[in-house]
Amino acid sequence: MSDITKSQTEAMPSNRLMEFVRREIGQVFALAGLIALFAFFSFMQPAFYSWLNISNGILMSTAVVGLLALGITFVIITGGIDLSVGTNMTLCAVIVGHYVVGWKLPLWSGLVIGMCFGAFVGALNGFMIAFLRLPPFIATLASMKACQGLALVLSHLAPIIFADVKGWSSIAQGNLIGSIPNGALILFFAAIIASVILNRTVLGRYTFALGSNFEATKLSGVKVNRWLIAIYALCGVFVGLGAVVLTSRLGAAQPDLGLGYELQAIAAAIIGGTSLSGGKGSIWGTMIGALIISVLTNGLQVLQVQQEWQYVVVGVVIVIAVYTDNIRRRRAGES
Repeated sequence: MSDITKSQTEAMPSNRLMEFVRREIGQVFALAGLIALFAFFSFMQPAFYSWLNISNGILMSTAVVGLLALGITFVIITGGIDLSVGTNMTLCAVIVGHYVVGWKLPLWSGLVIGMCFGAFVGALNGFMIAFLRLPPFIATLASMKACQGLALVLSHLAPIIFADVKGWSSIAQGNLIGSIPNGALILFFAAIIASVILNRTVLGRYTFALGSNFEATKLSGVKVNRWLIAIYALCGVFVGLGAVVLTSRLGAAQPDLGLGYELQAIAAAIIGGTSLSGGKGSIWGTMIGALIISVLTNGLQVLQVQQEWQYVVVGVVIVIAVYTDNIRRRRAGES
């Protein structure tokens, strides 16, 4: 083997590494940011990195935000948005509580009802966007307000308590593996399923295709309206699962809870490298983004920062994430 060929062979692993870093630069920065945040809060307050805080604080809060973020990742990759995931989750929680608590249905039925109703609301969003030609922002904004109102009406403005439902709290707060909360395990397995769907199925391929070039995908013969409805419905499935985890964590379906979760979910997806312009995103990047949101929020709480300033900090992080995404897109266009 000549010296030139030998040097080229030795350079291949490093070239592949550099190519991966350039392609997944959003995830690389997100992971670096997560490590930096964790180190900073651990240095400022040693109680932050205790397992009690990590399991009951960070992982449990990540479970809910992460599930919503998984669903909304699919939507954002298509170039759309879903502002209704927070109040849809609240409405799903109220519906689940109405049937499981009121009708004394078995435990598993709550999971099915939550995911099915979430899928229904998601499909309705997709229908308004695909067939009524409403902009995703307007369609899901209307859905957000409708879900918020229906949750208050159906619950009669009172929380639905799950105390009498045997085993309900164990869905999220139990420990099947060591001291890891079940809510975190549910998120982990949901992320695996979402990753397989996004990267290994026809639905995933069309998700990227719709976001990359909607008109070209349509002209190629793909029934884009049906796939768009399916993508929004899939987002709703994760929302319904998030509702079950949230009610298990809180022990109740709070009809006034949920508004604001959509912003955290969108922020998690964007921080993890999903582009608001569509066509780019990853499930594991979103998971890192969800952890960043949870670590940041929990760390500020541990440092006893006032809640008003917590909102300010999260808002600044969102601005930085979107600005970074714009820079990446401009550089990709120039190259």
